[in-house]
Formats: sequence, C-alpha cells, structure tokens
Amino acid sequence: MDELELLKKDWNKDSNDYPKLSYNDIYKMILKKSSSIVKWIFIISLLEFIFWSLLSFALKDSDSMARFNSYDADYVIIPLTIVSYIVLAYFFYIFFKNYKSISVTDSAKSLMEKILKTRQTVKHYVAFNLVFSIVAVVIVLFVEFDQDQELINLVNTAAANGKTVQFYTTFTLTVLAVLVVVIVVLLLFYWLVYGILLRRLNKNYTELKKLDL
Repeated sequence: MDELELLKKDWNKDSNDYPKLSYNDIYKMILKKSSSIVKWIFIISLLEFIFWSLLSFALKDSDSMARFNSYDADYVIIPLTIVSYIVLAYFFYIFFKNYKSISVTDSAKSLMEKILKTRQTVKHYVAFNLVFSIVAVVIVLFVEFDQDQELINLVNTAAANGKTVQFYTTFTLTVLAVLVVVIVVLLLFYWLVYGILLRRLNKNYTELKKLDL
C-alpha cells in the first residue's frame, strides 16, 4: 500500500493518533503522483526512440541492410523516414506539454481532464507505432519485389513451374506470421511499460472523481 493509500485510510478518522488531512492535502498528493507518471511516459518514449535508433545504426552494416540500401528506393524511404520523425517529434512534444501542464494544474476537474488527455495521447502513440511498423514492412516488401533480383528470380521460377499462387500464398502467410509475432511482442512491451503507467493514471483519475464528489 503506497503513501497515498495509507493517508487516505486515516483521513478524517476520529482517532487523534493521525493528522487530519484536508481536500487539498489529498489533491496535492494525487497531483504529484500524476505529474511523476506523465514525466515517466515522456522519458520512456524518448528512451524507446533512442533504443530503436541505436539498433538501426548497429544493423546498418549488415548484409541485408547493405543490399537494401543499394536499391533505388530513396524516393520512398526518405519521405517515410521524415514523416516518422515529424510524427514522433509531435508526440514527444505533446508528452512533455502534458507533463508541464499537469505540474501546474490547480483543480481536480482540470487534472482529471489532463489525465484523460494523456491516456488518449498514449493510445494514439502506440497505435501510430504499430500502424507505421506494418506500413514500413509493406513498403519494404514492395521495394524487394521490385528490385531484389534473387526474389524476382524466385517469382519467375514459380511462374515457370505454374506455382505462382502457391509461392505468393506461402510468402504471404510467412510474412503475416512474422508480423503477428512482431506486433505481439510490441503490444506486450507497450502493455508492460505504458500499460502499468496508464493503470496508475486511471487509479489517480478514480480517486479524483471520489474526491471531487
């Protein structure tokens, strides 16, 4: 049981052994906890971005990345990269703005509204990352089918043998299986990290509703 729960338990008890806690005392504790949670959401989102950037940098010299970089795909990859950076920068800004606004909130109603806004922002952030990952995979596959000579030869061989449908079916099912695994892993990560923080925010929101009655 955390500090807030202990103090709430003894709030306005008849016993003289405990200090009397006012509405403002409880509110300030919830405000402090909510501000800390939103700050961690901002920090973790930045750390996540740094992690993926470092991973991308570490893999840039791999054979598969070197082969892909040799393709004439800048017309697709560069705009995709720019869009991703712009959208992520927007989310980082909103996360930081939410933290700063919650830090100076002066009413329970306003704090509840900002908690709801933060929850919505996190959901949009997670949705964007998942959708962007799927879109990026689809675009990479289109580039591969268009310019990877080994893959083109496999398609031509399958067509010559009358196995085009079988080839595309097997390939599609394999890609879907990999995508499902990746999405499940990402969802587990978001559930463990952002989910825990959001559950704490939800708890604070519930306490504020009771407090504001």
